[in-house]
Amino acid sequence: MQDRLFGTDGIRGRAGKFPLDAMTIFRFGAALVRMLRASRDKETQIRIVSGRDTRESGSWIEAALAHGVSSEGATLVSMGVAPTPAVALTAKFENFDAGIVVSASHNLYEDNGIKVFSRDGVKLPEHKERDLEELVEAANDEVIENSENVITDPSFLKAYIAHVGLVLPKGFDFGQTRLAIDCANGAMYDLAPRLLRRFGFDVLVSGCAPNGKNINTDCGSTHPTTLAKFVVEHQCHVGVAFDGDGDRALFVDAQGGIIDGDAVLFICAKRLNEIGQLPGNAIVATVMSNVGLELGLQGLGIDLVRCQVGDRYVMEEMTKHGIALGGEQSGHIIFSEYLQTGDGLITLMMVLRAMAESGRHLADLAADLDVYPQVLVNVPVRRKTDLQSVPEIAAVIRDVELRLAGQGRLLVRYSGTEPLLRIMVEGRNQVEIQGYSDEIASAVKRCL
Repeated sequence: MQDRLFGTDGIRGRAGKFPLDAMTIFRFGAALVRMLRASRDKETQIRIVSGRDTRESGSWIEAALAHGVSSEGATLVSMGVAPTPAVALTAKFENFDAGIVVSASHNLYEDNGIKVFSRDGVKLPEHKERDLEELVEAANDEVIENSENVITDPSFLKAYIAHVGLVLPKGFDFGQTRLAIDCANGAMYDLAPRLLRRFGFDVLVSGCAPNGKNINTDCGSTHPTTLAKFVVEHQCHVGVAFDGDGDRALFVDAQGGIIDGDAVLFICAKRLNEIGQLPGNAIVATVMSNVGLELGLQGLGIDLVRCQVGDRYVMEEMTKHGIALGGEQSGHIIFSEYLQTGDGLITLMMVLRAMAESGRHLADLAADLDVYPQVLVNVPVRRKTDLQSVPEIAAVIRDVELRLAGQGRLLVRYSGTEPLLRIMVEGRNQVEIQGYSDEIASAVKRCL
């Protein structure tokens, strides 16, 4: 296959162009059914549930998927506009064979994407994605005529709302908490305010007026400073910013300080450990999480297992080690007791519980984490050469690692989507780590 369908998080691209053109989407829907049928009894009726965010392209992409699915004799049922975790939950608990989310997450409206969840509510492993790519490539270009419309059943959202409510103990009281939520004009725009008001919060909203084109525009988790200003202006106790499909969340404290995924992991790990609900005294985070998180957890007797970037890999490591909490600096947090994918609403509930049970403000809880200064540098490269095969670069990297030993961290990796080498250095002294990153970048520029 000359062009890969799947990237680091499902299929993603410009809506209307490969791999998100109508023909490819039709073929993909049909291929997914064929793959699912191969592992089921041939007489079993294949049922797939889907949901989408608020992009203007979502409806026709979902229709093309339904066309492909029905061409193979299967059924696709749409939840309508629904956050990613709601689709994952429905696939797992409502007897569907798979779940499909039509969303490009934090991207702007021109893009869209397709994410696939198994009947267990987890993202497909890479080998299954490769199988799907082969099936799509082998398909012919014939589109079978089909007059069926997309079957829509938003009632499945009720089960998701009830599931989120399980996070809170019965009769739990948050007092008079004023909560600001920024829904990124995305999939959480209606559900999140309704649910939170039902729990008794004084809810102020922004980013809750989608028009098909304003998703993630100057709002949501990609623009937390917008929410920070809103929180301070309206004297809120806590602010939460979701991304376009609702599977991640960043927070803002009452003073307007931005709380990222590392701080959320620390706050929740500490609280769960205190009440004996952190299996193995360990959590999972990616290679991008700050070294301060690792050292802070060590001080609490909690281990940190690192994995490559991507919430799918976080969940794989959690499963492998029997760990109940994992996530990313970007705000994808997984509480596997409740769901095997990131969920912005469940993350919010767990943070609010930590605040209420400890009797502390969010800023105080986050201040317990000593975040190390970090420098990120992207260096354009002509080719992605093994760095260890270039003596000058390898020598500089080894030297920096020796100088950082025990007091910081170095990560050098190629971008998966662009001709870039990414250099990340963390340490106690901002000037020193800037110098280290400059040394490596200079060597790369000379050699690559």
